[in-house]
Amino acid sequence: MKTFAYVYILKSQLDSRRFYVGSTFDLRVRLTHPNQGQVPYTAKWKRWRLKTYIAFSETPKAKTFERYLKSVSGRAFVKKQL
Repeated sequence: MKTFAYVYILKSQLDSRRFYVGSTFDLRVRLTHPNQGQVPYTAKWKRWRLKTYIAFSETPKAKTFERYLKSVSGRAFVKKQL
């Protein structure tokens, strides 16, 4: 069975301007961490809601896309689309 790498975007329900970009191999497990306060960056603005995710069959492509979303132009893209 093929394992996918997921790049996801979370949006804070406390502050609608806040979002978080990350990647994981297990999306269900990873999405429980921010709302339980297990991620230092996201703990301040919890409750988080999944806005979107993209599955990649190749891990390097997922990492490249995650890096792009965390760049200045990538963050502008995310803000415009959210």
